[in-house]
Amino acid sequence: MSVRLAVFDCDGTLSDGQAAVCTAMEAAFAEARLQAPERYRVRRIVGLSLPHAMAQLAPDAPREVQAALVESYKQAFRRARLDGSLHEPLFDGIADLLGALHGTGWVLGVATGKSDRGLHSTLTTHGVHALFTTLQTADRHPSKPHPSMLEQAMADALARPANTVMIGDTVFDVEMARTAGVRAIGVAWGYHEPAELLAAGAEAVAATPAELKELLHG
Repeated sequence: MSVRLAVFDCDGTLSDGQAAVCTAMEAAFAEARLQAPERYRVRRIVGLSLPHAMAQLAPDAPREVQAALVESYKQAFRRARLDGSLHEPLFDGIADLLGALHGTGWVLGVATGKSDRGLHSTLTTHGVHALFTTLQTADRHPSKPHPSMLEQAMADALARPANTVMIGDTVFDVEMARTAGVRAIGVAWGYHEPAELLAAGAEAVAATPAELKELLHG
């Protein structure tokens, strides 16, 4: 029987880290004595690796300043995790969805712009880490939409592109899926609009985790 692989983005798809991302970004820009970007701009780059994100948010800053912003952002996130103020809840219905998919034979993976440390912390905090077979992060891959994360996920799971689906909330996820030759399903509760996801090539956009389950089993 062919392996069915469902690869999820994390921020904006599995977990709601919007406030945490924006707060850490504002702290990073404050440390560099730069004007923080508007939160809507920060939300637009969620999913990219941090160097790519900073290049978009501070395009006129020298590369060494962009690199310093990356490090300051990471440190702000670490401080929040250590002091207990980090809040990245799973979206309602996600834990049940993951359990149901795992229980019906789907192999699960994650492809995210988060770090290894950040992803493992999020999944462990919410008790879903054991459900995933393959975890791909920005620590070991080029930024989305490069297909590297999906290619490694398929290699780990011994899955073929025809039996793999990428699930995400941004155009970056959809473009990565198309480049890797796999299906793409968008979710409507994240950072990019459903119309954008469909225009980028998503075959459908789920309004709820329950609808996503139907699309995957359809």
